[in-house]
Formats: sequence, structure tokens, C-alpha cells
Amino acid sequence: MNRPLRALAFDTGGTILDWHTGFREAFEAAGARHGCERDWAGITNEYRRRTLGAMLNYGKDAPATRNFDDVHRDVLDELLQEQGLEAFTPDDRRAIAWDALHGLRCWSDFPDVLPILRRDYVCVSFTLLSFRIIIDTARANGLSWDAVISCEAIGKYKVLPESYLTCARFLQFDPGEICMVACHNFDLDAAKACGFRTAFVHRPAEWGHEPPPSPVPSAHHDIVAEDFPALARRLAE
Repeated sequence: MNRPLRALAFDTGGTILDWHTGFREAFEAAGARHGCERDWAGITNEYRRRTLGAMLNYGKDAPATRNFDDVHRDVLDELLQEQGLEAFTPDDRRAIAWDALHGLRCWSDFPDVLPILRRDYVCVSFTLLSFRIIIDTARANGLSWDAVISCEAIGKYKVLPESYLTCARFLQFDPGEICMVACHNFDLDAAKACGFRTAFVHRPAEWGHEPPPSPVPSAHHDIVAEDFPALARRLAE
């Protein structure tokens, strides 16, 4: 018999925050300052692929010594050199790797739904992102999380099982009492393997002009929703 659902753990970097628009606009603005024309949307997506790739499973073979802010800064320097954009100044680089990242806007369907969900569930940001990123984006978007559980504190990053099990331990819930909410199968599949329930929320525009890597939800997810109002309706059934 299933335990009652007590908590919702939200992936935040793509499910809640529109990273593509924020970074693309920051790249475009820096390019305009230097009279540079590039495929800024494509560069943005490459930036995302590399930073995400650097953090997934981080801490598996050695202690984690960097957080997501460190990785965004280092990957940006590498990417700009490859793109022939060495003219970007330290201020330009900070505007992308810090200001844009810490000022990412929410998808518009989320802020009004979070208070509704918090009436019945503990709602936490469970994320690869650093504590500071979540603090700053929550303040910028008017979000009130019950807690922030960053893999930065765990030292084991998604999709390592230790990250999900430690999240459950921090919340003092059985994994089966928690529903992982994300737009990414890789995150939800890993959570499901650790005993979490899972809810897939579609984010077709997450990668801008590119289709999302996992547009079709895995068949084993407990809930599939087109957006957050639809998720709230399903949870209220």
C-alpha cells in the first residue's frame, strides 16, 4: 500500500527557471557591446550542455570541490575562447556567469501554483544549482520554498542515488512519500529507482529553438502534466 504523499521535490534549473532565455539575452547583450554577431541561442545551449554535463554524477569518484557557480565561470571561459570571443571583459563574463544565472526568471505558470501546492505538501527545491543561485532566484521571482536542498550540501550530485536518498533523509520522509517533479527523464528515472514517486511536467521551450532532450516522458512516471496548473489539478484528485 502506498504511503500518503507528503512532499514535492522540484528540479529547478529547467523545470522552474527559464535558463535559455536568461543566458541567451546575456550573451546577446555582451556581443552587442563588442559588435559581435554569433548564433547566441546555439552558444547558450552548448553552455548549458557543458555545465550540466560537468555536474551530473559529480562526487562519484572523488569529493566534490566545486559548485555550479564555479562550473559556470570555468566553462564560460573555455567556450568564449573556442568561439573567438576573448574580447569579452571580466564584467561581460560576470554578467553572464553570475548576473544572468542568479537572475533567471521563472516560467510564468509556476509562481501562482507554488502557494497552492504548499497548502498540502512540503515543497522544496532539490537541485544541482548552488544554494546562492536558489536564494537569489527565489527572491527575484517571489518564490517561498519550504526548504532548499542543494546537492552542494550533500557532496553527491544527481543522478547519484546518494543525492536522492540524502534528500529524503534531510526531509525525514520515506522516499515513497516524496514526489520528484521535473521536465527531465534522467532526473525522474533516477529518483524513481530510489523509491520516489515522479511527476513529469512538459517544458517544450526549455532549449529555445531546439527540442528538449526528453520530450516523451518515461512510461513509469506517476503523473504527466502539460504545465503546473495541470499538475496541481492532478494532485488534487
